[in-house]
Amino acid sequence: MGKIKTSIYIDAELWWKLKKDAAEEKKDLSKLLEEIISEELLLGVEDSLRKMLKEFEEKIEFEPIVVKGSVSELVRAMRDERENSILGQ
Repeated sequence: MGKIKTSIYIDAELWWKLKKDAAEEKKDLSKLLEEIISEELLLGVEDSLRKMLKEFEEKIEFEPIVVKGSVSELVRAMRDERENSILGQ
């Protein structure tokens, strides 16, 4: 992806704090800004995904399975049932 040069207006105190952080992290200021913007954009995507998941979970209705015995026995029974259905038994 290409780079662009831009001008923005930012609070002077915030700008100097950002420059200080970049120096402490030994990063180019542009690189630090790119990271901050990328993280913010990803947080927006993450929030959207969480919202979608919540809506999806609210639409799904299911009852949890209560396992009697060991989980291994349940898995074996499910595999046997599937095998029998595939083999037509």
